[in-house]
Amino acid sequence: MGLLDRLKQRLTRTRSAISDGISGLFRGGRQIDEQLLGELEELLYTSDLGPLAATLVAELAREHKRGEIKGEEDVRARLRQMLLERVAQDTAEIRFEHKPTVILVVGVNGSGKTTSIAKLAHRFRQQGRSVLLGAGDTFRAAAADQLEIWASRNGASIVRGKPGSDPAAVAFDALEQGIARGVDVILIDTAGRLHTQKKLMDELGKLRRVIERRLPGAPHETWLVLDGTNGQNAIQQAKLFTSAVAVTGLIVAKLDGTARGGALLGIKQALGLPVRYIGTGEQLELLEVFEPEAFVSALLEPAS
Repeated sequence: MGLLDRLKQRLTRTRSAISDGISGLFRGGRQIDEQLLGELEELLYTSDLGPLAATLVAELAREHKRGEIKGEEDVRARLRQMLLERVAQDTAEIRFEHKPTVILVVGVNGSGKTTSIAKLAHRFRQQGRSVLLGAGDTFRAAAADQLEIWASRNGASIVRGKPGSDPAAVAFDALEQGIARGVDVILIDTAGRLHTQKKLMDELGKLRRVIERRLPGAPHETWLVLDGTNGQNAIQQAKLFTSAVAVTGLIVAKLDGTARGGALLGIKQALGLPVRYIGTGEQLELLEVFEPEAFVSALLEPAS
């Protein structure tokens, strides 16, 4: 099964809302008019495209007025083109130009952050790279316990501290051990408690400074994990993190059969950051490199 087929299978909720919804609008030979375009905008908005929905439909309306958009096939083709323009990016996987390559992973509790780290470790191990995990979410013992289980399953090493210990100290120890062992990748988990936002952001800033002092130029990547089921709320979370740390890429988790996958389009449009990976299920291997063309096609191609 190729990526497009896997995405079609896993993005069932969004696919049904958008692709099947468009088919429904044109049922019975219905022609494009102001009412249909209004219903299309509502359909896209409720599929979590957010303000992007109005922009897309306004452009379709202009093109229809000029005689360029005449029916369902034209609408699908033009929507696909417009969405691709907005999510276009280099789809190549991270280039491991440093040894160790240090990746800081941030996000709120419950976003899928710790599981995404486990999936990244699995992916990199499958590529033949040595991996060390830094359990920097010391305020939530379950996070470190979960990481330790995943590390054991993946054949990765782990550095963790006592519950409530300084996350920066854990990160420092992870770098010390990773450098001494000559590992390829160090993945560092972080706390994600939103109820103390300022303290959380201060901690992240301190963490980055400690990492930079121990290994100049690190962290080489800072990835923000967002819950794909949170829709537009994920954008507000993202803005909070991007104001505190220099985020270099996004991981959109939980894009399975229950997710509102349209949120990814709104998130990318709002933040202008590359989506590195998408999580499409619970299993370790279900972390996909984000490929815009396959993703958009999975949302818009009519059911066969």
